[in-house]
Order: sequence, then structure tokens, then C-alpha cells
Amino acid sequence: MLGLTGSDLILTAGPAANGGSCVARHDGRVVFVRYALPGEVVRVQVVSERGSYWHADVVEVIEPSPDRIDSLCRIAGRDGAGCCDLAFAEPASARRIKGEVVANQLSRLGGYEWSGVAEEVGGGGPTGWRTRVRLDVSDAGRAGFHRYHSAELAEDLNCAQLPAGMLDGLDGSRWPPGSQLYVALDDDGRRHVVQSGPRNGRKKATTQVAEGEYEAVQRIGGRQWQIPVTAFWQAHRDAPRVYSELVAEAAGLQPGMTAWDLYGGAGVFAAVLAEGVGESGSVLTVDTSRGAARAARTALADLPQVSVVTESVRRAISGRSDRPDVAVLDPPRAGAGREIIDQLAGIPRIIHIGCEAASFARDVGEYLRHGYTVEQLRVFDSFPLTHHVECVAVLTR
Repeated sequence: MLGLTGSDLILTAGPAANGGSCVARHDGRVVFVRYALPGEVVRVQVVSERGSYWHADVVEVIEPSPDRIDSLCRIAGRDGAGCCDLAFAEPASARRIKGEVVANQLSRLGGYEWSGVAEEVGGGGPTGWRTRVRLDVSDAGRAGFHRYHSAELAEDLNCAQLPAGMLDGLDGSRWPPGSQLYVALDDDGRRHVVQSGPRNGRKKATTQVAEGEYEAVQRIGGRQWQIPVTAFWQAHRDAPRVYSELVAEAAGLQPGMTAWDLYGGAGVFAAVLAEGVGESGSVLTVDTSRGAARAARTALADLPQVSVVTESVRRAISGRSDRPDVAVLDPPRAGAGREIIDQLAGIPRIIHIGCEAASFARDVGEYLRHGYTVEQLRVFDSFPLTHHVECVAVLTR
């Protein structure tokens, strides 16, 4: 059966898939259904046909799941922004679903059996948790969020992930078409808005501060960072503290030991690793971002045991004869991959963090291939109202 794009079907949604859809079937063909919950009977519209499988959106819920609630985000959904794709799921059920998705990916792609639920991060609930956001600007000069897999923007900025007032005054404003707005709420409660672009041919996009400053103050414990508004920092207000505490405990470092902080960004984990190894130990933190390296050098200037290297992880560790007691990795969404993990093989203790379930599962499988054992595995609901998660594995050999 071909040419069904735009057609309506009635389907029963099966288990949740990685990426925010549920798996259903129609005449033996797999259909990935967006905006459904497992077990629901739904009317869907086919939006794309890709060989052996289709993608469809829910247009009517005929038999709802008991876990369905009124959406917690008023701008999300099929005809809205692509921000909060699980805002219609009761938060505890959403965490259970996320755990099931990670478990499935670990089993299929990593050859590792695990069960559990995604843990809450902090105690602030599923809304108002985000402290950094990027907006795109339309041809009409209005800031907005992208609709799901679309260049079109939704110009209502009242996303439920954001604290009240975070984007006040930015909607309806006139910005240069094609530019981007980076907005951050720092740990002093100040808002910073930086405009980037638009690009002019091959020239690098220029940035200018529209409000506040170019760098935002971020704190973890008693340490302070100055992070460019355009640079990476964990979006969830409690995530840097939660992850730092986990890494400090899981690393099990003693004075005089050595540690690597790979894909280390501004050196958040390097700070707690340095505390563990003491002045007689050493910590190497590596990232490709010059801005992150500057922030790390400034924030960690009082820690002579920390070396900050601006380089790719592959080049930084290739051919090194020294091996650390502990390595911490927080790679981008694509994961670390076989080449990097092959180079790390033999390090007695590794803490691996992943923000995408499939690539995380593949990386876990690579560690198992090298004889590692999973000592601990946790999944965090670091992006409430969405299908995204953060996963942490502690591996030993």
C-alpha cells in the first residue's frame, strides 16, 4: 500500500520508541506515532512514508491512557512548537516510559539488561526548570521556537520548560531576520540576552549583547564560573550540582591519583576530580571549545593540579603512555564511539555520561566488549516534558 501520506488511520499505540514516538502497526508495517502514549487507540494522520516504516501524528485520542493529562505546555503539540513532546503524560508515567526506552536501547544495541525509571533532578517539578534557551528569528523579525522538524517558527514563547518571565519582552520584538537569540538566567537571577548573526556569506556570525552581559555567572558549591551565554551549560538548573555530586562519589579518588575529564567543557567535573586527587594528584580536562577552555582556566585557576587542553579528545589521548586511575566522559549526542573507547580500554574506572539513549547504549556495548562491568547505571529526567534523558554508567574492570 503506497501513497498514504495525509491519510487517516486508526491505530493502537504500542511501546514507546527512542525519539518520542510510540510504535504501532498497520497491515504489518511499522508506524511511529507521535503524541501518543502506550496502549492508546488513536486516529493518526500519516506525515511521511519511508520505505518499510511510516511516521504519523495523533489527530484524535479515541481511547486515552490513564496516564494522559491535559498538556502542561500550552504551546506544544502537533500544531504548535516542537518543545515539550511529552507534556501530555503524567510526570511519573513519563519517567517510567523513559526508563523503558533506555532499557530497550541497552538491550538491543548494548547487549546489557537493565530496568529502572528516570530519576527526578532536583525537587522543582516538571515545569520552569530551564535556565538557557536559544530562539531563532523568522523572516519577519520575530523570535520563536521551531515546530517539530520544520523551519517554521511558533512565535508564542510561553514554553512550560521556562521560568515565568524568562522571555518577557522578546516576543513581538523586531530582530534581524535569520539571527538567533541566546537567553540565560544566571545564578544571581539576572537575565542575559545575546544576539548572534545573521550570517553574512561565509563570514563568522557576529554577536552582540542585547541585555545583561556576554557571560553569565554560574555556581556549583563554592565555585563560580563565567560562562558565555552562547556556550554550553546544562539547561536544567539543578543538573550541574546533581551530576557533580554523582561524579565525585562514583570516582572514588584518593590523594595522589590521576583523572581525565574528557569532553570536559568548562571543567565542572574537573573541579570535583581535583578535590579528590588533591594537590599531589593530577587532572587533565579536554574540550575543543576555546570559550569553554577559557572559562575552565579562570574558574580553576586555584587548582594547579588541573591541566586544561583545547583539543579533540581523539588527538589529546592518542598515543599517551600515562593512564589515569579514573576517566570521566561526557560526549556529545553522537556518543564517544568505538575509536575513543578502544583508546580508553584498560583504565580501571570509567564514568560515562550520555544524553541520547541509543548512542549511550552503543557505547556501553563497546565497554562490555573490552571486559568492563557496569557497576552502576542511572537515568535522569533532566529534560522534563520531553522524551530526552541523561544516562550515567560507572564501569570497572
